[in-house]
Amino acid sequence: MTATRVCLCQRCAKLMPTCCQNSEIYVGPGDVDRIVKSIGRNDFFEYRHPSDPSYSPQPAEDPLWAALVFRPDGTRRVLKQSPSGDCIFLGQEGCILGVTIRPLICRLFPYEYTTSSISTQMSSRCPTALLEPGETLDQAIGLSWEETINWHRQLILEIHAETEAIAPRKEVFSIQCPSQNLVF
Repeated sequence: MTATRVCLCQRCAKLMPTCCQNSEIYVGPGDVDRIVKSIGRNDFFEYRHPSDPSYSPQPAEDPLWAALVFRPDGTRRVLKQSPSGDCIFLGQEGCILGVTIRPLICRLFPYEYTTSSISTQMSSRCPTALLEPGETLDQAIGLSWEETINWHRQLILEIHAETEAIAPRKEVFSIQCPSQNLVF
């Protein structure tokens, strides 16, 4: 009999605070559409200023992200949180949304990225101490590099599409990946 492997995110959710707790999760227009279609309502997000300075616009680090995600008043669309700071979609065993419904930001975690690149380096916030012997982080979270690149590309296209609907621009941008150069 083969033991069922439990995703690292589920292991983490059972043992310690997770990336779904006390995190301000940006949701793009595509995320909103997918979630609304799944749950049948649109009361799960709000526009607000970052309460954590690390979520504030960082034009020097990623000027395109700051320009595309933050509105002129400094707010951005984020998932609502429970009074304890948990994401409203966090259940006892992790996210209650299916993987293809979750916000792209959540799907990309724990990879580090900007609007122009994605790195194979992963966030130090992901609890690698919970890995089983011989298990890689990619295996533990059930995410392939190809999926990561595709979700990153989708995120960038979706935030550009929202901006285009407000103020069309004609520009091409590229995403630098360690293994390839993607141009949109």
